[in-house]
Amino acid sequence: MIPNLKLQNFRLLLLLTILTTTVSVAQRDVEKWKLQLALGVNNPIDNGENVGYYSEYINFPTINIGLQHMVSRNWGAKLDLGYNRATSADGSLPYKMNYTRINLQAVYDFQDLITFLPDRFGLVAHAGPGVSMTRPLGKYVNNTYNYPNVMGGMELHYRVSKSLSIFVDGSYVYSLAGKNKYDVSDGFSFKGDLMYAVVGLSLSLSGNNYCF
Repeated sequence: MIPNLKLQNFRLLLLLTILTTTVSVAQRDVEKWKLQLALGVNNPIDNGENVGYYSEYINFPTINIGLQHMVSRNWGAKLDLGYNRATSADGSLPYKMNYTRINLQAVYDFQDLITFLPDRFGLVAHAGPGVSMTRPLGKYVNNTYNYPNVMGGMELHYRVSKSLSIFVDGSYVYSLAGKNKYDVSDGFSFKGDLMYAVVGLSLSLSGNNYCF
């Protein structure tokens, strides 16, 4: 009886080890690929050099779509697209502008460094280079410009489940273009930099057999 009992205990221990390893791997798989969708507001930075044209301080909408891949527990990368619309403020000459960007960013999850947050919360930093495309509308449609940028931001996540989190993101996109790019046609006071704040969803695309 004793050898049989030991064999049963060994089998139980082996089963628990396999289950623990499987769940651990599944959780990492859930974190590997994520789709991010976000909506919010933006503020094109005014250089104050052209009093005729300036945008609202808060503009809607900002729409971000991103695909994120984590290569380790803390480090990853994401490719994301951002669309922003800005309109003229009261007292400005009327105009509207579309601002679109594409960025490839490094991602760092602070879960091992910042341990004072509640279990369901997480802090993620992102930064990287990209390209900005500005498209004024109306009679200024020919006054377009493409230029490089570099951006950085911070996301605060609330984990709803293993595969879904809600996050807020505040970021700054810094222009690497010349400041006089709009002088060829009336000119705007927009200097090329952009701030935005969004609320979004981060949805896992991998390991969903173990989600929820």
